[in-house]
Amino acid sequence: MFSLTIGLLWFLLFTGGSIFLIYNRINLLKSTFLFFAALLSYTAYGNGSLFLNTLLWLVFIFLALINITPLRKERITRKALVSYKNMLPTMSNTEREALEAGSVWWDGELFSGIPNWEKLLSMPAPVFSSEEKIFLQGPCEELCRMLDDWDISHQRGDMSPEIWEYIKKHKFFAMIIPKEYGGLEFSSYANAMVIAKIASRSPVASSTIGVPNSLGPAELLLNYGTDNQKNRYLPGLASGDEIPCFALTSPQAGSDASAIIDHGVVCKGQWNNEEIIGIRLNWDKRYITLAPIATVLGLAFKLYDPKHLIGDKDEYGITAALVPTNIKGVSIGRRHYPMNIPFQNGPTYGKNVFVPLDYIIGGQKMAGKGWKMLVELLSVGRAITLPASASGGGQAGAYASGAYTQLRRQFNLPISKFDGVGEALARITGYTYIMNAAVSVTSGAIDNGEKPAVPAAILKYHCTELGRKVANDVMDVHGGKGIMMGPKNYIGRSFMAAPIAITVEGANILTR
Repeated sequence: MFSLTIGLLWFLLFTGGSIFLIYNRINLLKSTFLFFAALLSYTAYGNGSLFLNTLLWLVFIFLALINITPLRKERITRKALVSYKNMLPTMSNTEREALEAGSVWWDGELFSGIPNWEKLLSMPAPVFSSEEKIFLQGPCEELCRMLDDWDISHQRGDMSPEIWEYIKKHKFFAMIIPKEYGGLEFSSYANAMVIAKIASRSPVASSTIGVPNSLGPAELLLNYGTDNQKNRYLPGLASGDEIPCFALTSPQAGSDASAIIDHGVVCKGQWNNEEIIGIRLNWDKRYITLAPIATVLGLAFKLYDPKHLIGDKDEYGITAALVPTNIKGVSIGRRHYPMNIPFQNGPTYGKNVFVPLDYIIGGQKMAGKGWKMLVELLSVGRAITLPASASGGGQAGAYASGAYTQLRRQFNLPISKFDGVGEALARITGYTYIMNAAVSVTSGAIDNGEKPAVPAAILKYHCTELGRKVANDVMDVHGGKGIMMGPKNYIGRSFMAAPIAITVEGANILTR
């Protein structure tokens, strides 16, 4: 019995010591010497058998040898790395650009394994400017009053002309455009909160307003456009005279956007009765929000130069250009109705569309750099528009469910008193809090100059998934009142819209 107790004490000593060294990240050399001293003590004073002592020393010698960095690299790591590389598929330049896009924000701390939490906590909380507060309490509030989802979805299949005019007049499409071009120049945080508020009222309106303020021509122009391009398009986009869309998804390329076969070939052609070097474009795009009414089309395509008219390369890769929708060869197909949520969405086609080289966003020097541009700016849509929409829907669901469960009585009790309903309310509240906090922190990072591509992808995935869970719980709480569509059903459309956010800008099932 005494021998067993001594053995247990030695076991606890070794285990506790190992945990201490690992937790405090003591370097390998010091750890090796400490284990040597401990094992030497055990051999001298412990009660282990000759076989056990020999086994422990053999294990120690093996571990000590691999702790010698040059020896480990030469004999183990290098060979293992070669074998591992042979098992992996090769990485294309497009994939490499996607991985290297954006900036490393606090997520670098998190993935290091030793995050500096003080650095996160010391970041300033995002706040509204006086103009942003006035906009939220004025035009945004009034727009929410004007929106009638039943009228939009069941009567018109679109927002009313009065709503469209109000959106343009008060520059809802221009939240990210600087004031010098006629925009509102709001912070990312204000942009997110406006989208969240509108999403609490109508998924049609939030989708319509969200796209021009995220991945669209305005965002691309602001970051990469030439001065001429900015002066030409941004004032019109700010006033609403120009309606933008961005065409990326095609029948062959959904989540793997780099697989697009839409192409442009550098060639000579006629433009304004002059022969110039330009691009002849052919494309087939679908699921493009605002395409049915767009006046300017942001287009992603692969650029080829077989005759070497602009350089020595045959293929430049994915390129982004701005194409007016009223030029010859551009057409719009039948309008889509995603989950019968009738925001403007549809396919767009281009057949032998000839445009000048300066239609490339950023000019000729940006030929082939479209994928990096898109991945960096996709973080805006992923970090703001979709998560904010999910957050806004969650907040509306939380308010509505909290009130309804107090008013609705069954078995002589408000249904909020029942444990099953209480569990659903707790999830609704908790998930909504998480979404709102995540959107606030990440939009604040963007306002501080970061382009958090990785956190944006994570945020889009989790917020839209949590939004779907909230929608399910809200529907369960409301029961029959939630499933019977009509002018007074305030949750049905948001429930139907949940899969849209799950799917767009990288389907969650593949993004993960």
